[in-house]
Amino acid sequence: MATVRKRNGKWQAQVRRTGHPSRARSFATKPEAQRWIRAVEAELDAAEAQPVSDARADAKLLASTTIAALLTRYRDTVTPRKRGHIPEINRLNAFLGHPWASLPLSDATPQVFSRYRDDRAGQVSPGTIIRELGLLRSVFETARDEWDVPMPANPLAKVRKPTAPEGRTRRLAEGELDSLLKLSSIGRTTWLRAAIQLAIETGMRRGELLNVRWSDVDLRAGLLTIPRTKTGISRRIPLTSKAVSILVELRDAPGARNEEHIFCVKPDAFQLAWQRCKLRASRSQPDILDLRFHDLRHEAVSRFFELGLSTAEVALISGHRDMRMLFRYTHLKPEAIVAKLQTTSTQLVRDQQQ
Repeated sequence: MATVRKRNGKWQAQVRRTGHPSRARSFATKPEAQRWIRAVEAELDAAEAQPVSDARADAKLLASTTIAALLTRYRDTVTPRKRGHIPEINRLNAFLGHPWASLPLSDATPQVFSRYRDDRAGQVSPGTIIRELGLLRSVFETARDEWDVPMPANPLAKVRKPTAPEGRTRRLAEGELDSLLKLSSIGRTTWLRAAIQLAIETGMRRGELLNVRWSDVDLRAGLLTIPRTKTGISRRIPLTSKAVSILVELRDAPGARNEEHIFCVKPDAFQLAWQRCKLRASRSQPDILDLRFHDLRHEAVSRFFELGLSTAEVALISGHRDMRMLFRYTHLKPEAIVAKLQTTSTQLVRDQQQ
């Protein structure tokens, strides 16, 4: 039986059928509620039309297969083909340590993952929870679409995600860059100074910096090719004069010509060196501990705009294909805009006087 009623300004639809759990949902309009009812009833009709023997076999499979089995298969067969496979493997391994991983698929309800979401809320940021729920949804969707796992629905489909956090607006504060450059030259990580400078001059991500080879650099033309990017699409970017001078200095350093990559550093070693540098700098700049290396990309993009480059020119350098995402990375300093407005106004007055 299906019912539709208006309550508290919304249309509440409910479908009840013997042998199936009751399903309900609210909509802004009555036609939307009616369409949903027809879709649910069609789904139930299809399920009831399935031969009894097949239904029993499906139920037996769901009762004998655990969530952990899906997570393990996804980790071993799907994740390795992804560019960011290492963090995803770590995340899937962490899932396997939760009690709900041992549940059979027949008990994999939205409520299981709603409780997981709520438990994680006090431990990690909303952004992390959103990524975790997205990965779990992908695991179940792959199982249903590609592995013929007879789950009637994706249990993550109805799990509400937390509100996405606002994009970071962190830029370098006065004195922070000088502190980082000075302290990054201490010890055996002198390469970190050049990495910080190149990140600001080019807008490259950490992974892109570590993947660049000397064969990708054309110092005469002032161009650098980034063969491996986050989006999977290579790009060729123009270099500032400062970026060229940094690369020349790195190239002429002892032993550099024998290396394939500009920075012969592992990601973990890079992160440790960055954290140590920030810790030393925090003695005079306490707020610098909040700075992430990726914030230097924000700094670079914002500086490009402050230099007067057009949106298309900045996108060419940064590699952004979505203009909305590009603007999220852009945090112009009001002081720079004031100076630009004042200069423009002064020039207009002079032109009028002439």
